[in-house]
Amino acid sequence: MPVGAPSPAPRRRSVFASRLVSTHAEGTPPRVIDDMRRAILSGEEPPGTLIPIDEVARFFGVSPIPVREALKVLLGEGLVEHTPRVGYAVAKLTFAEFRELYDVRAALESAALRAAVGNAGPADDERVLTAHEGLARALAAGDERAYHEQSRLFHDALIAPAGMRRLVHMYRSAWNITEPARPMARVEHDGRHAFYDDHDRMLAAFVARDADTLVAESLAHYRHLTDALEGFADDLDVFLPG
Repeated sequence: MPVGAPSPAPRRRSVFASRLVSTHAEGTPPRVIDDMRRAILSGEEPPGTLIPIDEVARFFGVSPIPVREALKVLLGEGLVEHTPRVGYAVAKLTFAEFRELYDVRAALESAALRAAVGNAGPADDERVLTAHEGLARALAAGDERAYHEQSRLFHDALIAPAGMRRLVHMYRSAWNITEPARPMARVEHDGRHAFYDDHDRMLAAFVARDADTLVAESLAHYRHLTDALEGFADDLDVFLPG
């Protein structure tokens, strides 16, 4: 470098790479796909965030090959998208696509709930109640991230007794694709309180083994959710134009 020439600016890690967390145990291979998926589902990587393959590979201490393989899997799961000559990014939906995924979840949940009520026992009641109590704590603390996590645990607990493995896989896949938008972070406290009240009625119907009421309350809950989410339908930081 010529004398007096300015030093090159230090290389900055990309937003995506800077937020990655490695969870592999010492002496075991990096969990490339699991940790990339976890980063996307956390909502810390907003829709449209570019995923630089070389930087991600350096973070995990691997060649670009396993990163590319992981991206292909995540592409198939709908969590990332690929644009020629641009590369991979966290998937960004139109609001219509986002809303459609909520409709898919509502339909799958309705089918699973009817089967779940017929199979549920005391241990299932306890699991649903524990998630509901977690929701109450998150609501009282104003912690939208914990609220979102406990809400998902609550819905998972309701449908788990159904024993419908393939349906549950589709349900969770549809939910995963909406995670980067962090919907609960965009709903005001009063809205989250109303959703909690929905859950309260769903819990009561589940424990009573009242399938008709449970499905009706579930569908009402999804209507409340989608009505609330309409408020940020035009946010181009989250959604593609229309």
